[in-house]
Amino acid sequence: MRKLSKTFFLILVSALLIGNLSAGGQAVAAEPAQAAPQAVIFPVDKASILAGSIFDLKVELNHIPSAPTEFDVRVQGTNAETFFNQTASTGATTKDGPYKMWKDVTFKAPAGNYTVSVSARGEGWTLSKEVQYNVVKAEAGKAKNVILVIGDGLALPMRTAARMVSKNLTEGKYNGLLEMDNMDEVTLVTTSGLNSVVTDSANSAHAYATGHKTSNNAMGVYTFDPNDKNQVPPKVENIIELAKKAGKATGIVSTAEITDATPSAMFVHVPQRSNMQEIANQMFYPAQRPDVILGGGAQWFWPKSVAGSKRADERDLIGDFESQGYQFAGNAQELNNVDASKTNQLLGLFHNTTMNVYIDKAIEKNPNVLKNYPDQPMLWDMTQKSLDILSKNKNGFFLMVEGASIDKQEHVMDWERAVWDTIEMDKAVGVAKDFADKNGDTLVIVVADHSHSVSVYGTVDYSKSGRDAVRVYEKAAWPTYKDNDGDGFPDTGKDENGDGKFDQVVSTDISLAIGWGNHPDYIEDFKYSSVPISPAITVDGKAAANTEGSAPGGYLIAGNLPVTDTQEVHSADDIPLTAYGTGSEYFDKAIMDNTEVFFGIINALGLDPTKFSR
Repeated sequence: MRKLSKTFFLILVSALLIGNLSAGGQAVAAEPAQAAPQAVIFPVDKASILAGSIFDLKVELNHIPSAPTEFDVRVQGTNAETFFNQTASTGATTKDGPYKMWKDVTFKAPAGNYTVSVSARGEGWTLSKEVQYNVVKAEAGKAKNVILVIGDGLALPMRTAARMVSKNLTEGKYNGLLEMDNMDEVTLVTTSGLNSVVTDSANSAHAYATGHKTSNNAMGVYTFDPNDKNQVPPKVENIIELAKKAGKATGIVSTAEITDATPSAMFVHVPQRSNMQEIANQMFYPAQRPDVILGGGAQWFWPKSVAGSKRADERDLIGDFESQGYQFAGNAQELNNVDASKTNQLLGLFHNTTMNVYIDKAIEKNPNVLKNYPDQPMLWDMTQKSLDILSKNKNGFFLMVEGASIDKQEHVMDWERAVWDTIEMDKAVGVAKDFADKNGDTLVIVVADHSHSVSVYGTVDYSKSGRDAVRVYEKAAWPTYKDNDGDGFPDTGKDENGDGKFDQVVSTDISLAIGWGNHPDYIEDFKYSSVPISPAITVDGKAAANTEGSAPGGYLIAGNLPVTDTQEVHSADDIPLTAYGTGSEYFDKAIMDNTEVFFGIINALGLDPTKFSR
């Protein structure tokens, strides 16, 4: 019987293959399978929603073969139009079906579990779906201010490496701790997004800003497909909007373009982070407009006719901000000259794109790298000026500060530049903690948005080359960094040829051995590069190791990423969060989801939108 079944199976397969051959001998492509009908509800199942916060409820019927004869949406068993006292807006999805959306709705009271359900039917199909929400009422917080410091890509090993470089060790004990180490509470944060186990900076920062999940690249909206340009994504309210409604001052500070994912997630509503002109435009909307805006990205604020502009129109956004009373600063000197006592609103744009990293703007100062921007402020100076201005608001403030290029330098596997930028950010943390100590009503949070596959596994002897330079276990001993001037950075300037010039920013004989769990093909030489270098380049559509600037003894390491990827990528590892000051006890737990960080901010500030007037 088995033999007969197997023979019949082979005959059947052969017949099917022959039937799918054309006269020319080519297999005829099979028709793509019709997607099954699907009901989608946003916000998604198990979402936690701040009571009184505004959001859009959207229900989609996708891939249905015929028009619905029934499309019923209910909230707590009541027709949604009756529950929200609002007629739904309707339209067609981009996936062969209709949608209903109730805009700017809210669950005010009571807090607890809410059920949203949909039942729909048409000729030859039926659909039903139900989701549960946890509606959370804000606690009566005691903090007047929150300073959220985000180290983009600040993996735990990067904190470790920064501590080793900045403080070093003696007989196994650190000679000191980083500012982000000396805090009241610590927890781990999980980072996965709505559509992937590995997040990007957009939806991870969105989680901190809204308390909701979304897909990679999206901010302030729900979507499963950020690249769908014709979608109408439902919005959720964010921390800048909530803080402004409470009468608080707000600010965003970053070493990236200020339209980049992390800073813009605090205020924006876009399905695709790459739409930076729209992000810059939304930054000017009154309900979303931060009082202090400091970073790079001037190219999105200049009119199209200005050299270097990336705008598609002639709008002068800097002029628009100035017309609303904002003072403008374009370099470190101009920022330093701002009299905080005489201004409540400040726009500072210190580079046309991403600001240069600490090593390049403060140590190397190579004009070929800095180009038109030789005078860029340090992150701690940007933080201090922000606090000087925002703290004048009697109702308090929310400030987000980002050390952006920790991540950007990890992507290109330049660990020195990533570590030195971590130390720069840590000094900004020190400024935030000093403010909290003096005022006593401030919560400081330090957290990454996602991790990277970086690890410290030994030391490197600079007198040797290639793998012969690597030392592990007991042979690793200690790195030999020194900080004689006490500024938190290793002393710089190693004049190796006696010409009076700094040939090495790494003024040490023994450095760290840093490895990467994922990477493209690249040349590993264990040496510091005085100029930024990409690990791989694209050749014939594929990533190839970049041999430019590699030191003697360097060798090829085969990549373990898709062949088109030229950079190291994010990892799904949990990330550390440390908290300091009023309200930090919220973070006294072993682990939390990244959406829970939002509620820690809300509870600390006592931001209860059920008390806001609408």
